Amino acid sequence: MKLLKFSADWCNPCKVLTKTLEEIDLPVPVEAMDVDQEQVLARSYGVRGVPTVILVDATGKALKRFSGVKSKADIEAWLGDVYS
Repeated sequence: MKLLKFSADWCNPCKVLTKTLEEIDLPVPVEAMDVDQEQVLARSYGVRGVPTVILVDATGKALKRFSGVKSKADIEAWLGDVYS
């Protein structure tokens, strides 16, 4: 499993989310995806806005997602079952 973090250089909420993710001891790796450079991939996952984070399994199947900025506690709760 891994997190796909769709963002853009021009997106201020994306920068806030990136900083928050860096403060968390994540149980899975994060792969940053720039929506301007990865348009086909973003479209294939149905990304309509940034930031969007998608938890994918080893085959790339989307398991769950969230969009927008979340607090550290909210992200940890969202990832709760991944920690176990």
